[in-house]
Parts: sequence; C-alpha cells; structure tokens
Amino acid sequence: MQKLKLIAIICLLLVIHSQTSFCQSKEERLSQSLKAVFEKDSLPGISVILTNSQKVVYEQDFGFANVGEKIKYTSHSIQNIGSVSKTFIAIALMKAIELSYFSLDTDINTILPFKVINPNDPAGVITIRQLTNHTSGIVDNPAVLPNIYHFNTTIAPYDTAAYKILQDLGYQQKINDASLASFMHDYLAQNGQYYHKENFGTGASGTSSSYSNIASALAAYLIELKSGLSFGDFTQKYILKPLNMNHSGWRFDKHNLKNYARPYYNQKAVLPYYDFITYPEGGLRTNTTDLSKYIMAMLRAYNGDQSLLKKASVDSMFIPQFSKTHPPKGISLVNRNKGIFWNLYTNGTIGHDGDDPGVSSFLFFNPKTGLGGVFLCNKYLADKTAIINLLVEYTK
Repeated sequence: MQKLKLIAIICLLLVIHSQTSFCQSKEERLSQSLKAVFEKDSLPGISVILTNSQKVVYEQDFGFANVGEKIKYTSHSIQNIGSVSKTFIAIALMKAIELSYFSLDTDINTILPFKVINPNDPAGVITIRQLTNHTSGIVDNPAVLPNIYHFNTTIAPYDTAAYKILQDLGYQQKINDASLASFMHDYLAQNGQYYHKENFGTGASGTSSSYSNIASALAAYLIELKSGLSFGDFTQKYILKPLNMNHSGWRFDKHNLKNYARPYYNQKAVLPYYDFITYPEGGLRTNTTDLSKYIMAMLRAYNGDQSLLKKASVDSMFIPQFSKTHPPKGISLVNRNKGIFWNLYTNGTIGHDGDDPGVSSFLFFNPKTGLGGVFLCNKYLADKTAIINLLVEYTK
C-alpha cells in the first residue's frame, strides 16, 4: 500500500512538472517568436502584454524607446497608439448614451451647430451609428487629412531625410493648429474653409463603407457638444481616471520627454514628435501597462461587470452592425464584422489595430478564453499580421 501511495505521488509530481514545463515552454516559444519578428522587421522598440481579467499573465519588451540614447523600450514607455484610440470613443459614446445625451440612431444634424449635407446625397440623414461603423458618407479627403498633423521640429533632434519623406507624402502642415470644433466646421459645413465634394462618398449614408478618421473624430465632437467638456476631459472623467490609467492622455507633454518613446521611420531614422487636430481618432498617448488595465476592464465588462458601463451598453457596443447577407458596399466580412468602432473578428476575438507615422499597435481580447493582449511599437508596420497571429494564438 505504501508503495502504491509513493508511485501515485511520483506520478502527480511528474504531471505538475510537465504542466509547468509546458507553460514555461509556451511563454518561451512566444518570446522567441516575437524576438524573431522584432529582428526581421528591424523594429526600434516593442512592448507586449497579455492579461486575464485580473492580472498580467505575460510581458515582454524588446529594443529601444530612444535608439540614439539607448533608452530601453518598456511597458512604461509612452507613445500615441493610432486607431486603437477609437475604442475609447466607443466607450465614451456608450457612456454619453447612458447620460441621455443622444442615441446611436440620432441624426447628427440635431446636435451640430452647423448642417452637414452630403452633396452626393443631399436628402440623406447621417446617424451616430453610421459614424461608428464607417458608413456615414463622410470620408477622409487625402488632400486634407495629412495636413491636420503638426510636427514639433524644435523640441528634439530628428532625421531630416525621414521627415522629408513624410512631407512628400502630404504631411505639409497646411492647416493651422485649430480646435476640433473649428476644424469640423471648416471640413463639413458648406461655408467651411476645407469643405469640398471630395469630403464625402458617392453613395447614400448607410449604403457604403469607407474607413473615416474624420467621421470618427466627429463622433467625439458630438460628445463635447452635449457634455460641455472637451473629449479629453470627458474620457479622463469616465474612463482613464476610473481605470487608474495615470500615464495616459491626449496631448503631447513636452515636460515628460524622458518617458516618451521616439517615433521612427525605420530602425534608426527618428521622426519629430507630433500632435494632430482630430486627436480622438488616433491620438491617445499611453503605454502597455495602462492598456493592460483597459483590457482587463473590457474582459470584466463583457462578463457583466458594470463599473465602467452598464451591461446593456456593453452588449450594444458589441452587436455586429452588418448583415452577412447584405453588407454595405466596400466591406468584406470574411475576417471581421463591426461593432461600435470595435472590430469583431471571425476568430472570436474583439479588438482594433492602429497606425500613424512612427506608430503601430494592436489591442484585443478573447471573450471565450478570458484573455487579451496589446502590443505597441514605435515604428509604422505595413503588416502587423505576424505579431497579431502570435498573440491571438497564445490566448486561444
């Protein structure tokens, strides 16, 4: 009998050891694979964090936030996150709906201090929902959009050749720094300085999909109009502060340079820091530590926690917006549907990616497994698939 007990104990220890070894080897394999992508794509710096609903379960950082000064890129390195910021507009919109400011199907012209009329669909009604799923008919005019970026060429050294490439691509700062309110008027009102037929799509609202940063920022502006707060202050009050995202904000802080990751054109060519007028659609400045808190909150909210939003709001935010049989023109539902700004991927995850000069990012969570993750990189990646696939596979 004693011999059998000893054998049972040994077997149990072997099982525990094998499970531990498996977990360790899974993390090691992920780290090795991430390192291979980091080296292959010649990235300056990258941070990856994976979480469950309560804590960080994996963290790995590579490279530098500042290559020239050999400052390591860590989970505390701050940079803007591109269009992952749009998920914060989604949360803010649902909170605004809870505050009875409007509904998703409110006509934007009942809120705006000017009229938005699509010259290609003059009788059409544009709703807030359409702003969130990119079917409003408001599009990004390529002659205007790059000029909303304002590069600070005095605060830190930068590579002039790399900056010249951006200028040749249209980032020429032809639009003076302006408020979100004044730019929206100038872009969308018929007497606006930047109003043009090319600011609108050719079809009726709701019938065609065209990814629009300006329409996304317009959704944030509607919150400003109804709340009396700037979008930055609104999100600080209802999202960032409640989640203790204490190192996150919407404006570049020149007094906090030591904590910022420099944006890079390539592994060595550094770009100037920048801000942009339509900041809600892509300008949140944060780090993976703060974003891990956001992912945990989203996982908890999806499972019924109401500390950030009511359950009905969360459910509404993640309802697929497009019919599989009759989707709008210009969108394929092979890989994803749309929620309220969030992407609903066919692999079962929910998230959003982001890009800007010197920026790439991806944030997601898997409701089925209760895991999620984020990566930030201080270089634009034309193809993030390799990193995304690694993170999604780990969280299955």
